[in-house]
This record gives sequence, structure tokens and C-alpha cells, in this order.
Amino acid sequence: MRDILELVIFFFCTLIKLLKSGGVKLVMAESLAAKQQLIVMSRGKKRAVKLKTSDRFIFGFLTYFIGEHRLEKVAVILKPSAILRFHKALVNRKYSQLYSNKIKKKPGTKGPEKSLVDLVIEMRARNPTIGYGRISMQIYQEFGIKISRFAVGRILRKHFGNNCPGKGEGPSWLTFIGHMKDSLWSVDLFRCESLSLRSHWIMVVLDQYTRRIIGFAVHAGDCDGAVYCRMFNSIISGEKLPKYLSSDNDPLFLFHRWQANLRVVEIEEIKSVPGNPKSHPFVERLIGSVRREYLDQMLFFNKVDLQKKLNTYQDYYNKTRAHSSLEVKTPEQVASTDTFDKKVVKLDNCRWKSYCRDLYEYPVAA
Repeated sequence: MRDILELVIFFFCTLIKLLKSGGVKLVMAESLAAKQQLIVMSRGKKRAVKLKTSDRFIFGFLTYFIGEHRLEKVAVILKPSAILRFHKALVNRKYSQLYSNKIKKKPGTKGPEKSLVDLVIEMRARNPTIGYGRISMQIYQEFGIKISRFAVGRILRKHFGNNCPGKGEGPSWLTFIGHMKDSLWSVDLFRCESLSLRSHWIMVVLDQYTRRIIGFAVHAGDCDGAVYCRMFNSIISGEKLPKYLSSDNDPLFLFHRWQANLRVVEIEEIKSVPGNPKSHPFVERLIGSVRREYLDQMLFFNKVDLQKKLNTYQDYYNKTRAHSSLEVKTPEQVASTDTFDKKVVKLDNCRWKSYCRDLYEYPVAA
């Protein structure tokens, strides 16, 4: 009975409000405020309700039509002071947008241009395995634009998150010999498995001064001294031979035929320090790059297929891939007598060129 009486009284009070000047707006505003509070309460469970930006906007807007003396009676889940704060924030935002001509900027140096940022992001998207240093070097090598690997890292972390590992620096250990072109080569062997899980041995020869890959040779199955000699001779055929050849202490390089073959071609062998891979760093790093950048990204069927793919990587490594230890040059640029003087060019007209059978895509100045 009491509830019915309160409802009748509320009905007559509403009629009186409607007869007053501006009563229609007031009743509508109070009704909308009550409805919005019911919507907010329906979202809440056991914990306190959480207001959205839209809720704050609605409550603040309705205070234009609800007098301050009515807020205490209308508000159910909110304090009147909270609604007034929402309204005040809307008012302040209105006047700040109308009369403020100052654009707030965060202090700090100006970042890279948008075209450069887009190029870095696209290079990373097209080449998921390359890191910060590789991207910065390739951009400088092709366009002459200097951007640090730290800036590249910030761009990639902002765009891709923290799942963008940068590449480490090159080996810091320098050999005491090999400061002249073609004076010291390094040789090493590694093994990989074909699609049919057959073992294939790969011999690689590297010029330590220019970091140029002299060549790869592939053999399927077991190896002996005669096989090593044939592989080595096929690599050095047509090349100007060095005075020294660096190799590790692997028993594979102790065959008497291998030693005899080096004497025939008049190359003196230098052994690395036993148990210290850093004394044979450059070719070891090369093998890691070949595996990480190429062999781990593809499959091969047989010896012929593997040899063709390694030749493709050799061409990419020598002519296109920039090296931090070579002042962002390629091995072919170091080996040639031409000076390396890159002019800054615009990034708008660059095109993309594929390498290693579309495994890598780098921008090329148009």
C-alpha cells in the first residue's frame, strides 16, 4: 500500500513539473539519468560498477538540465559531486579546444621521417629473420641514410612489440695476420641433412680481409683426404691463391693427402688455437650466418640442389649483404678499388629486389 501511495505522489509531482516552464526538459533529463544508472548497475556484479567514458559524458551532459538541488535525489549510484566533476571536465575540455591554439608536444629530438619508418617496418615484415643492425646497414648501404640500430629497434618495438630480437655485434677478436687482401684465407667444414636425411658435407673458403666467400663445395656421404682435396681444388680453381690458409684442429684436416695438396699449390697452413673457437672467428661466424639466414629457412633434395642454393647465397653475401665490420660495405666493394661514397637519395621511389630465391627482400634506390 505504501509503494502505491509513493507512486501516486510521484505521478502528481511529475505532472506539476510538466506544467512549469522547462518542466518537460527536466523530466526527460531525470528519466534518462535514472535509465542510464540502471544500465550501469546491470553491468556490475559483486564489485563496484566501473564507469565508461560514455557514461561520464552522459551524466555530465544531463547536468545541463537537472538543477543542483535535484542531483541528490536523482543520483542513485553516484554522488552529486561526482556528476558535477564530470560536467566541469566537459566544460574545461570545450573551452580548451575552442580557444587553445597551442599543440602540446612531448620534449625531445625529432624522430625519423615517416617514409624512413615505413621502410624499416616493411623491411622487417619482408625479412622476419633479420635484426636491427642488418636493417640499419642495408638502408645506409643502399640509400646513404644513416640510422642507428637503436633507432631501428625503437621503431620495431613500437610497431611489433618486444618480439623483435636485434642481432649481436660481430666478433671482436682480430687475427694477427690477414691485413692485406688475399693474404689469408680460412677453410672449414660443416654438415647438414637433406630432405631424405642424408648427410652432406659442405666446405667453405673465406677471405679474411674482405670477408668474401671464395666458394662452397658439397659432398654427399663419408669423406676422406682425397675428397677434401677435390672439394678444395674445385673452390680455388681460377682464383688468385693466398700465401696462408687458416684451419682449425679438426682431425679431418690431418690427412696426409690434404697436407700434400697444400704443398703442391704452395699454400702454408696455419692452425687455430686448440679449444678456442675465437681464434678462428670469421669462418665460424660465416657458417652460423649460412645456417641461420639460409639453410634453416629451406630444404634441399640432393647434392646438386644444395650446391645451386649455396651459390645463390654466395652471390647475395658477396654483392648485397652489408657488413658491420666492413664499415657497412659489401665484400665485393672492399675487394674492388672503387671508393664507397653513397649519396643520400629519397625513399619515395625505391623498389624491392629479391635475393636467395625470394628468401630476402631489400630496398633498392630507383
